[in-house]
Amino acid sequence: MKTMAQDYYALLGVKKTASAEEIQKAYRALARKYHPDLNPDDKAAQQKFKDIQNAYDVLSEPEKRKMYDQFGPDYDRMAGGGAGPHPGQGGFNYEEIFGKAGSGGFRFDGDFGDIFRQMGGGRSRGPAPPTAGADLTAELTVPFATAVLGGQAAINVQRNGKNESIELKIPAGIESGKKMRLRGQGEAGPRGGQPGDLIVAVHVASHPFFRRSGKNLELRLPVTLAEAALGASVDIPTPGGTVTLKIPPGSSGGKRLRVKGQGVRGAGSADGDLYVELQIKLPQQLAQAEDIDDHVKEAVQSIESLYTSPIREIIW
Repeated sequence: MKTMAQDYYALLGVKKTASAEEIQKAYRALARKYHPDLNPDDKAAQQKFKDIQNAYDVLSEPEKRKMYDQFGPDYDRMAGGGAGPHPGQGGFNYEEIFGKAGSGGFRFDGDFGDIFRQMGGGRSRGPAPPTAGADLTAELTVPFATAVLGGQAAINVQRNGKNESIELKIPAGIESGKKMRLRGQGEAGPRGGQPGDLIVAVHVASHPFFRRSGKNLELRLPVTLAEAALGASVDIPTPGGTVTLKIPPGSSGGKRLRVKGQGVRGAGSADGDLYVELQIKLPQQLAQAEDIDDHVKEAVQSIESLYTSPIREIIW
């Protein structure tokens, strides 16, 4: 949802001439810093995350960005609107139909009820029947964890001339771009008619560590050389809480380990799984030649001697 009178470029810390890649890079860095999952008790950080997400949603889409650059935060209100019908433009003009009084045209001294009775063969029209109220549309961005596990959310809408907050339940496993229809939460129906519906387009915020693939989650886990070579038990976060992952001895970088049932929660179906990809992280000292002493070199060479066959095959 929008935050008024804010400079989206300033929110992301980029210039107005920034490229799409620069905007995406700035967004990812700020999203990691202010993500609600990493700042659960910091309301200011959570609001900052929402503002950053909204700014990125606009500036990452060329058409929205073009409109924003021209009109500012209220750009989306400039695209619609317009006045009602006017005489000569498809409107209902009594002077054109019945003539203008005092200028030689037709003049009628009765009331409009008499006109309709004459046009309808002496029968008067009854009261207009009730009609259904108009549907409302809105957009809502929910945290990654809420989309995975389900939860509650609130959205502000302009309804019946007033700004109102509406609570809604986010189903577990909802995907970004899905629309939720809230029956009877739209505009009131004229003359006692049924109210319209509220249609909410849901967007899911990105996560700094997890990636979603259907009902499964993916996580890249840094491990030491010893953990990969000798095996280890490592605590990892999951939607259901922290679990212990057993790394088999002799695991190479890129190996994927499955944690069953720790993916996206299923709505009426089985839960997804969590796939952990191991990434072997060497000590930073190995990146500096001057920091590698003879003892370290001997240790590395001892491991190198354990390779008994080529690890790469070149296909021409």
